[in-house]
Amino acid sequence: MMKYAVILMLAISALFINYGCGKNEPVVKKEKTINVAVKPAEIKSLRPFIETVGTLNPNDEVTISAEVDGILQDISVDEGTTVTKGMLIATIDDTDYSLEVIRAKSALKQAESNLANIRLEYQRKEALHKDGHLPQHDFDSITARLSLAESDVDNARAVLSLSEHKLTKTKIYSPISGVVKERKVSGGNFIRNGTPVCTIIQVDPLKLNFTASEKDSGILKTGQDVHFRVETFHDREFKGKLSIIYPGLDERTRTLRAEALVPNPGGLLKPGFFAKVTLYTGGAKGTVVVPATALVYEGETIKVFTINNETAKENKVKIGSKYGEMMEIVDGLKAGENVVIAGQQNLSEGLKVNVAR
Repeated sequence: MMKYAVILMLAISALFINYGCGKNEPVVKKEKTINVAVKPAEIKSLRPFIETVGTLNPNDEVTISAEVDGILQDISVDEGTTVTKGMLIATIDDTDYSLEVIRAKSALKQAESNLANIRLEYQRKEALHKDGHLPQHDFDSITARLSLAESDVDNARAVLSLSEHKLTKTKIYSPISGVVKERKVSGGNFIRNGTPVCTIIQVDPLKLNFTASEKDSGILKTGQDVHFRVETFHDREFKGKLSIIYPGLDERTRTLRAEALVPNPGGLLKPGFFAKVTLYTGGAKGTVVVPATALVYEGETIKVFTINNETAKENKVKIGSKYGEMMEIVDGLKAGENVVIAGQQNLSEGLKVNVAR
């Protein structure tokens, strides 16, 4: 019995000794390390720009109308016909107008003959009047007749001029070079003064109409380079020059309308094409850029993480334009700093990192 009591006491003593020793051992806490990938911030020579969308429109559009009444004898164009400035596109029957010219010429000839006779009579009576052989009222009568005959000649000339002008209007010419957008009449139709004959659009050059946001409106200047792409030729880039900036913003959309002139020598581009527009607002300059994926957004705050002695550092930045997959950093970062491009969502200021090699 005594033997078992001694053994029990020894076991209890050993238990207390082990407990005391464990209590005095220091607790080592392992520091958390985040795996990240980094890339140095770069300086690239880039041109500042804004991006928007627009639509191609004809540079000019003219609806040609008849200027005299008559039967349309011939129209030589159809939709899609290419025309040049001064090209004859339609003819109105000129029979009546040719006869009017003949009648007007005859009337003028008669008026001029009458004037010649009265002038001879005037000269004769003027001499008699000076010699005192013609009463004043007779001289006044021949003077009035001369004045009236001169007016008749002037009127006849005016009628002839108008008749000849109307005759020229029986032939309809294109006022611009372009393409017929729509033909509105057919040969044989009777048309009146003012009847639309066809619409012609000028497609070289074209106008590119687009809008810029209110914040970008102050950096627009005529002559700036405009590059754009259209869906039909998505692998090609087309160019133009900013030609018109409208004077006021649209109150509803808070945007500013602008217009670029676009060469289109082969007629490849068509009015109505939708365009993705890049407007370059200045020359190339050295710009600090980082991958857009490196940015961390927290409300209105934008930040990136850099690495200093294997420790994460938080940097609040101000961004500019996006250049493909790269984002311009206007403030808050210097070229050469190692920016975290993967793993940054798990970082905070001062955390230890393990940079992937």
